[in-house]
This record gives sequence, structure tokens and C-alpha cells, in this order.
Amino acid sequence: MATTAIRLNKELVDKAQAYATAEGKSLSSIIEDFLSRLTSSREETEEIPDIVLSLLGAGAPVDDDDINGRKAYYGHLEQKHQ
Repeated sequence: MATTAIRLNKELVDKAQAYATAEGKSLSSIIEDFLSRLTSSREETEEIPDIVLSLLGAGAPVDDDDINGRKAYYGHLEQKHQ
């Protein structure tokens, strides 16, 4: 196994080491897991969680050119303040 030196804030490393000890893991294994997940998430597309999928269609449909709802909101304000 090859090792690489990196520079990190000492306070951050101390906190991370305390966390690793409390979890019964080594700090190196936690960092390896994190970096592995970080790089694999770019390679693979993650599935949308079921809870999010269950919300699809829950709201009123919006126009394709009004994805953030600003036009609808401003239209509502115009009607309200006529």
C-alpha cells in the first residue's frame, strides 16, 4: 500500500482522530472510504431515493421555461394586488 503525505489543519485532524477512535476505526480508513465515495459518485449516477420519487407530481405542474417558479409567483402577486 502506497502512502501519500497531505497537509491538513491540526485541529481538524485531532477532531477527526477523536471521531475515528470513537467509531472504532482508523482515520486512514475513514479518509479512504470518503475519497472512494467521492470519486465513485462522479463515475456512477446515483439513484433518486424512493422518498423523493414519491413526491413527484405532488405539486402543481410548472411551465418548462419557469422551472424555479418566478413567473408563477410574480403572476400571483400581480393578481393579488390589482
